[in-house]
Amino acid sequence: MPSQSVLEAKQAVVAELAERLKNSVMGVVVNYKGINVEDDTKLRKELRENNVKYTVVKNTLLKRANDQVGLSAMDSVLEGTTALATSDEDYAAAARILANFAKDHDFFEIKSGFMDGEVVELDTINSLAKLPTRDVLLANVLGAFQAPIAAFARVMQAVVDEGGFEECLKKMAPAEEAAPAEEAPAEEAAPAEEAAPAEEAAPAEEAAPAEEKTEE
Repeated sequence: MPSQSVLEAKQAVVAELAERLKNSVMGVVVNYKGINVEDDTKLRKELRENNVKYTVVKNTLLKRANDQVGLSAMDSVLEGTTALATSDEDYAAAARILANFAKDHDFFEIKSGFMDGEVVELDTINSLAKLPTRDVLLANVLGAFQAPIAAFARVMQAVVDEGGFEECLKKMAPAEEAAPAEEAPAEEAAPAEEAAPAEEAAPAEEAAPAEEKTEE
């Protein structure tokens, strides 16, 4: 029968695992059989750099933790050597790194996993493993907006160079008023055309008195 201190230590481990499972958005359980020290070191380094926590766990203790957080559906695969990888933010990092590692190591395999508190199928984990890294996704998104942002930056720089929005508006105002000024000569041309009939009418009216004097 284990001593009280051993029982308390196991309970502490189970409580820590349960809290870790509950706070993780994604978790992957693997069989690490056959991995050597050098490969294990490289794997842990890559996982750590991607903010993935990776630890070897005892099956019995992980089962107890699973039962506490509603992940008991994973219990059936908890046999042999077991390691747990969890991430608090990234849904794809653990699946991607571990799946790629398993391709080059015959005995290393993914057993199961969970996402947002629910056990998921291996197909789901494999699909997540095919997603690009967060940096690549961000680069693609930024690339899609790069042209509009560059154009906007040029416009803003032009505003700054012109002395601000008010200054730009002042410089734009004369250009808008210039259009009516060009139409002015066309409007003044109309009175000149009306003047011609007035000049021709005057001689016609003065001619009549001249003829009457001749008849007397």
